[in-house]
Amino acid sequence: MPLPNGLSRTAARAEAERAYELDRRHVFHSWSAQRRLDPMTISAAQGCYVWDGAGHRLLDFSSQLVNTNIGHQHPKVVAAVQEQAAKLCTIAPQHVNAARSEAARLVAERTPGELNRIFFTNGGADAVEHAVRMARLHTGRTKVLARYRSYHGGTDLAVNLTGDPRRWPSDRGAAGVVHFHGPFRYRSSFHAQSDAQECERALEHLEQTIVLEGSETIAAIILESVPGTAGIMVPPPGYLAGVRELCDRYGIVFIADEVMSGFGRTGRWFAIEHAAAPAGSLTATESHSAPEESGAVVPDLLTFAKGVNSGYVPLGGVAIAPRIAATFDDRAYPGGLTYSGHPLAAAAAVATITAMAEERIVENAAEMGERVLGPGLRELAERHRCIGDVRGLGVFWALELVRDRETREPLAPYGGTATVLRDVDAACRAAGLLLAVNANRLHIVPPCTISEAEAKEGLAILDQALTLADAHAV
Repeated sequence: MPLPNGLSRTAARAEAERAYELDRRHVFHSWSAQRRLDPMTISAAQGCYVWDGAGHRLLDFSSQLVNTNIGHQHPKVVAAVQEQAAKLCTIAPQHVNAARSEAARLVAERTPGELNRIFFTNGGADAVEHAVRMARLHTGRTKVLARYRSYHGGTDLAVNLTGDPRRWPSDRGAAGVVHFHGPFRYRSSFHAQSDAQECERALEHLEQTIVLEGSETIAAIILESVPGTAGIMVPPPGYLAGVRELCDRYGIVFIADEVMSGFGRTGRWFAIEHAAAPAGSLTATESHSAPEESGAVVPDLLTFAKGVNSGYVPLGGVAIAPRIAATFDDRAYPGGLTYSGHPLAAAAAVATITAMAEERIVENAAEMGERVLGPGLRELAERHRCIGDVRGLGVFWALELVRDRETREPLAPYGGTATVLRDVDAACRAAGLLLAVNANRLHIVPPCTISEAEAKEGLAILDQALTLADAHAV
């Protein structure tokens, strides 16, 4: 039987072997010690599945790098890229192109509040870089506050903003970045006994940091609305509203990083919308993963990428509030990119957003989280003593694996990994499931298009593989 792209399995294997040989000879991989790598070749993809170089099918519970929100090879997006390529492949960003204009409209319609001016970038890291630059120019201040346990990108400023170990080798210590502790009740920095305490103490800590650093020196606070790579930690009720209030009080720009959590990932177009969720509409595991009950929280700048077009063509951007945009009405903004609003990328975004709306893909993500993934993962926690915590929203979940539920000792050290995690990952792959593994966590982040049957298929495979981790837990 041929692969979804029409290649026979024999042809696909031959192509994969050639690709692997050239990769190991010429390609320099990110975040890796090059000599230790044995990367998997992907020969085809369709919907929620990918096929490896040997022709084996794997259910993609990683969404690659948590970006294929609309799934692989969606026909409407593929067709849109093809049609745009036939019409206008590329044009310089100083010129208007119809695809970029329409993409900007569609993004602006979905962002909260009046974030209706869109600056397009090539991806999430440069979106963060430009958001910070806008905030600094708008305020005339330099410092930026960013939380520990965060990830904002791999470029120079973005990786210094990052609050996880990937920052350490590139940490300059003088880039104008100050880190603070955000709320994370499972591993609370504030010895909190309730969500309310965690929220109150985290906000007190943030305000103290602002005061001690000098509020008049701080341009922006940047937060992932729901931190992704660092652990999918949904903030407690009131926290994001409290950050908004602190920013207003001290004249600080509030930047919401929605690169990973945006465009349906949490069951809303943007994760910050959960801060305005009415009571009774929770899709979280427990109260500490619950959205806030009332009151819209609108940042001054919102960064996005990944799910905006599921990575079919690289695209990111910054949604800008009117008061920030007005800073540059008569003053040139000193920044730009050759491929800002590239027609092929913008056309993919138009098709992606349109298909997500027409096919109710965001609603599907919310339903799968509330009805299938959340309950299914909690059932796994009841059966597997290695699972210390289950948390998430929509199709954005984390399993925290521990040696001891009482002490919460992680199964792998902070910033490291453990053989047993690699064994669990390998067992899942052998059984047809592609996972996202980070330190002592398994991230369950399938496409927003996943069906109930596919979700249950993945959970069943994961159930079997977790017995390997149970052997290392008490």
